[in-house]
Amino acid sequence: MSREQIGSGSSFEQQIGYSRAIVDGRWVFVSGTTGFNYRDMTISEDVVKQTRQCMRNIEMALEKANSGIQDVVRVMYILPDANQFESCWPVLREYFGEVRPAATMISAGLSDPRMKIEIQVTALKQE
Repeated sequence: MSREQIGSGSSFEQQIGYSRAIVDGRWVFVSGTTGFNYRDMTISEDVVKQTRQCMRNIEMALEKANSGIQDVVRVMYILPDANQFESCWPVLREYFGEVRPAATMISAGLSDPRMKIEIQVTALKQE
């Protein structure tokens, strides 16, 4: 089995020393992903807009891994303010409504106060 590192272009990956995703066999592990637009390292102040950008970032990583949203089997949502989670549901339902992966939501501080949500997924690589 081979192990492949996937990057997104985020400056955080280089600064901290991690990969956006790792492919190991058929498994794709996508790191906790925030709502930064990695092209210009900007982030919206709105949690719903951040959620949508998180999902775009995750989609890009999965695509590079020969996988996709439809292959996600587990998702973890992390929000500093649990009260904001419900406002994210329509975006999450748009992406995961048919997939329905196993899911967990926790409330915890994130590394940058501008971050309002972080999403981590595990998927299977398409055969």
